[in-house]
Amino acid sequence: MKKRESGFTLLELIIVIGIIAILSVALVIVLNPSETLKKARDSQRISDLSTLKTAIGLYLTNTTIPQLSGGNWASAAGCQATLGTWASGNKLYYSYPTGSGTLSNGSTIDGSASSALTPNQVATPSSVNGLGWIPVDLTTLTGGSPISNLPIDPVDTVSSVTAPSSGDLVYRFGCSRSPIAYEIDATLESSAYTTAPNDMRLNDGGNSNSYYETGTNLGIIGHTTGGTDF
Repeated sequence: MKKRESGFTLLELIIVIGIIAILSVALVIVLNPSETLKKARDSQRISDLSTLKTAIGLYLTNTTIPQLSGGNWASAAGCQATLGTWASGNKLYYSYPTGSGTLSNGSTIDGSASSALTPNQVATPSSVNGLGWIPVDLTTLTGGSPISNLPIDPVDTVSSVTAPSSGDLVYRFGCSRSPIAYEIDATLESSAYTTAPNDMRLNDGGNSNSYYETGTNLGIIGHTTGGTDF
């Protein structure tokens, strides 16, 4: 009797390859790599804003006259003079570098029709010496800056530089002089962090459903007088 040679037949190989293909497709559907990347970026955004809040908190508690918008604090127009009220010269600071395109408010800025609000950006957004996208000089602290650079959004893009919107994946900073306060916002993109009951934008204590908000006062950036999110 002739001994049967070991090994797979062509039919068996086709069946195995077919099963592997089906399992691979199922795995991709279950894991959803696009959503996984979005969630990872959102986690980074939440961590970045926590880092910035800690750093600026140290600055505020260890500086006699903190200057959140640089220059002469008494006359600095970057921050709101009165909390919640935008006036001519007030700025919304973006992590978007000037080298990627110069922002202008055009007819709107993040949903606000206020012509008084001006977008502000710099060439070196990561700088911690007051020349970064947040105009706070952290190097003045005893021992130097608590962070080596200012985090910027993992995507950091603006769809239209003439009309930046609340959906653009960039960080934003706003401040007030009376009282001394600030707010830092990020736009989230994953369903894991933007779907109830885990919607971080609704659970952060802020006044806007468009952003994940942090800072010492979450009423600086957000609703306009008419109630529009920006």
